[in-house]
Amino acid sequence: MKYQKRQKAIILLADGTIFYGKAVGNKQGTSFGEVCFNTGMTGYQEIFTDPSYFGQIMVATNAHIGNYGTNADEVESDSVKIAGLVVKNFSYDYSRAAADDSLENFLDKNNLLAISDVDTRALVSYIRDHGAMNAVISTEVDNVEGLKKQLSEVPNMEGLELASKVSTKEPYYFGDENATYKVAALDIGIKKNILRNIAKRDAYIKVFPYNAKFEDLEAFNPDGYFLSNGPGDPEPLVDAQDLAKEIIKRDLPLFGICLGHQVIALANGASTYKMYNGHRGINHPVKNLKTGKGEITSQNHGFAVDLESAESNPDLEVTHVHLNDNTVAGLAMKNKNVFSVQYHPEASPGPHDSSYLFDQFIENIKKSKKAAKTQV
Repeated sequence: MKYQKRQKAIILLADGTIFYGKAVGNKQGTSFGEVCFNTGMTGYQEIFTDPSYFGQIMVATNAHIGNYGTNADEVESDSVKIAGLVVKNFSYDYSRAAADDSLENFLDKNNLLAISDVDTRALVSYIRDHGAMNAVISTEVDNVEGLKKQLSEVPNMEGLELASKVSTKEPYYFGDENATYKVAALDIGIKKNILRNIAKRDAYIKVFPYNAKFEDLEAFNPDGYFLSNGPGDPEPLVDAQDLAKEIIKRDLPLFGICLGHQVIALANGASTYKMYNGHRGINHPVKNLKTGKGEITSQNHGFAVDLESAESNPDLEVTHVHLNDNTVAGLAMKNKNVFSVQYHPEASPGPHDSSYLFDQFIENIKKSKKAAKTQV
């Protein structure tokens, strides 16, 4: 291990609080975003490439990041999506047989600014007490006043539409074209592993841009529809809400995850809100209210569906709740072929407690196809 003399760096929060650290590697510069933290002990590469984190500066609560390197197959999108990275100890050397590169090289290739040697326990404690807020990480340690001015001009996450920043520009296909079922997926920040989980259940998927119309998806002649995860506030996604309303009106099989779950709620007249901190980690406890069973889940969201508006909605049923704070973790429509969850059943961070949801989606498609044949 070689000794590296690294440049000083800071993380400056919107309320003026400063935490000090050092730049990772030789990269210098400045990056803005909403600061948030993830409590996962592993999976950093998947986190960094998850489109749901677009526009956010990620604080890793695990004390050591980079120690198992990176692998080209362990990405959730085509590039790093976080705005910046803050860690306690950054491992320049790695030891894992399956790794094909170091995290330092991986971040350099993606032009991502990262800082280490930060007291992340103090930082995360501060964020938990004061809520998620905008922040800047920078090696311009002598330009604090200038950074404060720039930071004040960064828009807040509430009301911010970000799906268009990460969605595909053109439709594309995923899976075996000879599969039994066809699924039309709306990409508002979709993860690759979601596509893998749907495809391995004998489904061929066509992925559409965030602003696609129902007629675009319908032309694929799908057996079911899917609304993906993604970043930002769900309220500005009017096109996605209109699409969901059309699918619901026709009583077609529909499944939504994370941002897609929030879009389905909004399409039904329920409301959403920005959380004080959000849920980001791989061990969040959820209760399935239909079965009474608990699930250990992977979660990544800063917005949620309002519980009161969901419970009072005549068309919605709350199917899952988060056991830490009783927030809405799953919904189903009472008289329609529609359901959704706030968490990520595809992530499988050790447990596979929630993988049944993909099976449920396929079962709903089968029932819909059977009913359609009966009516002919």
